[in-house]
Amino acid sequence: MAMANNKTQCFTSSEESKLTDWEQNTITVAAGNGYGEKLNQLNSPAGIFIDKNKNMLIADYFNHRIVEWKYNAKEGQIIAGAGGNGQGDQLNQLNYPTFIFIDEEQSVYVSDRSNHRVTKWRKDAKEGKVVAGGNGEGGNLSQLFKPQGIIVDHLSQIYVADWGNNRVMRWCKEKRTGEIIVGGFGSGNDTNQLNGPMGLCFDSEGNLYVADSGNHRIEKSFWFSFLQD
Repeated sequence: MAMANNKTQCFTSSEESKLTDWEQNTITVAAGNGYGEKLNQLNSPAGIFIDKNKNMLIADYFNHRIVEWKYNAKEGQIIAGAGGNGQGDQLNQLNYPTFIFIDEEQSVYVSDRSNHRVTKWRKDAKEGKVVAGGNGEGGNLSQLFKPQGIIVDHLSQIYVADWGNNRVMRWCKEKRTGEIIVGGFGSGNDTNQLNGPMGLCFDSEGNLYVADSGNHRIEKSFWFSFLQD
């Protein structure tokens, strides 16, 4: 889910392979033509990100691609190189992408779930660059295990909900290893534990919120963030 403005929220509807825009009524704003791989179709969309121009980037989960839908468009377009080359672990491929983030330079960050990595796609790039994980499934500081939610701050620090490791990690720019900032004490429901973290969000004061899915709760961490100089 991503906020489009103060009144409208967008939700993924994976079973029907469409996105709906909800205010007082629900309308289809992307796809809705059944599941498939055509440019007017999606197949179990996972994450979405809406830019300031109301364009949507969609993690098209079972199509292993990122699709951009311009505002009021009838079909999407595959972001240059970002997926669309079939399922795989090459730098021009994705393997069940979930969450997306776009930075101020219009670079697209993709949580590449089953490749256990986060990749960065510069605008018009033909392939991505691994910026977190990418060293196989595992719990070392150089690894991720089915990553989910991602946020990038103005220092290009990447925050990752490391779902399978029950932790949130921060990867500084150009670093080969990350650091644990929330969780990391195994699966559990204590205040220092997480159980399958999914979405991440910062508030205006720089506090980090974690959707702790397996514990059916939202955790708030008072953490120095991108708002600090």
